[in-house]
Amino acid sequence: MTNSLTAGFLGLLLLAAPSFAFAQQAKPGASLTASDKKFVTEAAEGGRMEVELGELAQQKAQSDAVKQFGKRMADDHGKASRELADLASSKRVQLSDKPSSMAQREKDRLSKLSGAAFDREYVKMMVKDHEKDVAAFKRESQQAKDPDLKAWAGKTLPTLEDHLQMIKRVQSQVAAKK
Repeated sequence: MTNSLTAGFLGLLLLAAPSFAFAQQAKPGASLTASDKKFVTEAAEGGRMEVELGELAQQKAQSDAVKQFGKRMADDHGKASRELADLASSKRVQLSDKPSSMAQREKDRLSKLSGAAFDREYVKMMVKDHEKDVAAFKRESQQAKDPDLKAWAGKTLPTLEDHLQMIKRVQSQVAAKK
């Protein structure tokens, strides 16, 4: 009797194994882990803010270097934001189209400035933001659980590192004009 129970149990396991294995495989459009989702939502918000502030810089900056940097931000972060939106959609992550209250406050604060005062504050903000972004994208490109997100972060990282170097050069130009 023990042999027939053992054989029956093994039979059930063999029947269940294929469906269990199928359930464990990644499905197209599978959702992200909480930490990957948090990165996606923060990166999307940050990218949207970089675009908006880049457009603002093109209008309000005094320095041509700041205006050119603002254009580069709007272009590069606009492209990255579209790619991230497609990735988020494929992973069933709903992105907000509204800025956070902190992002809105920063935009409002910069909107009230113009000329050299705008240049100083915008450049200071861009250095700080890009230092934070480079660290976050570096971490995500190494630690993301989702392979598509990991690849996107790794592909985007060199552009952010380039932005950081650019804005540091612009910062020294703006500081020299004081």
